[in-house]
Amino acid sequence: MKAYERLLKYVKVYTTSDENSNIHPTTERQFDLAHLLVEEMKELGLKDVRCDEHCYVYGYIPPTKGYEDKPSIGLIAHMDTAPAAPGENVKPQIIENYDGEDVVLKGTNTILSPNKFPDLKNLKGRTLITTDGTTLLGADDKAGIAEILTVCEIIKEQNIHHGKICVAFTPDEEVGQGADLFDVKNFGADFAYTIDGGVEGEISYENFNAAGAKVEIHGVSVHPGSAKNTMINALNVAIEFNSMLPACERPEYTEDYEGFYYLEKLSGNTDHASMEYILRDHDIEKFEVKKSMIKLAEKLINEKYGEGTVKATIKDQYRNMVELVKPCFHLIDNATEAMKAINVTPVIEPIRGGTDGARLSYMGLPCPNLGTGGFAFHGEYEHITVEGMDICTNIIIEILKRYAK
Repeated sequence: MKAYERLLKYVKVYTTSDENSNIHPTTERQFDLAHLLVEEMKELGLKDVRCDEHCYVYGYIPPTKGYEDKPSIGLIAHMDTAPAAPGENVKPQIIENYDGEDVVLKGTNTILSPNKFPDLKNLKGRTLITTDGTTLLGADDKAGIAEILTVCEIIKEQNIHHGKICVAFTPDEEVGQGADLFDVKNFGADFAYTIDGGVEGEISYENFNAAGAKVEIHGVSVHPGSAKNTMINALNVAIEFNSMLPACERPEYTEDYEGFYYLEKLSGNTDHASMEYILRDHDIEKFEVKKSMIKLAEKLINEKYGEGTVKATIKDQYRNMVELVKPCFHLIDNATEAMKAINVTPVIEPIRGGTDGARLSYMGLPCPNLGTGGFAFHGEYEHITVEGMDICTNIIIEILKRYAK
């Protein structure tokens, strides 16, 4: 079965995670895909295939006889889709020999245009898979799952020599919990790759340091007709708080290694307001400065309006994996050489976000990230190509061959 055929099967399964849930997995529906994958992995001959009570799927391919001493390589992807867009009743559109021009997403008549998504021009002549405009596609990260299992099938059919190959599919990556209950020890890999990136040839081993900040503002609400010198409008205080943070360091003004303050939520009234920020930076010192700026704004507001007016709570979320990957740089070298061997230009760039691999690296499993061939994740403009998925599948196979040498 081709990788894209698997993708078309998987996207029909509703697996959106829920950032407001306090259970693991955050949605029971993720088990639907997990159980499907367990059966498929067994059919492909993987060993010790299992889905645990928290919806983590594991299995492995034993090493070829005589290759038992080779490194065990893990391949990891996530099953959930992002709650940023609807993920139920996905209806993919398949466009053969794409002409590089505008595509009408027929469910809403929305236009997927190369003017907005320049990568489309490079996909001309390929078989393009899009949404119908009513949902996301789910290539993030069901394309990764499809490519991993296609690799397993090809290795078996073509009798490609290899060391132990460990496979895992995780829940809840999109809500930052994908590595929470991952069983690194029993997974059995020495090193791993998450297959959860963008364009084919992408290699990422640097990601943001990340934190979330919740800001609670307590105002004083009185009748506006007699408010002078008494009212403290929590909404105005929220605006003032936000203005104390560098406007030029918002997501819409940053790129590459530049970090940001992202005001993600703001709600309230005169009496009470709440704000939620995400703080990101690749550089650990700049990251710490961002956290200190939140606390400084809290201090200044409280000095002006009274202690307790603002309470800012900051929680670290994940760290940059680069320091843990550097000592295992063969992971990057082998990926780069594998791509060049099949005439793919490596695209080494930092992740402006995070992956399960970042946290797994800190849990003792060095784990850079590879592209899946997809674009415009988390929304109705998401798209991928059949050819891109084939290329990513072949890259993984070439990497495994190198670890078998």
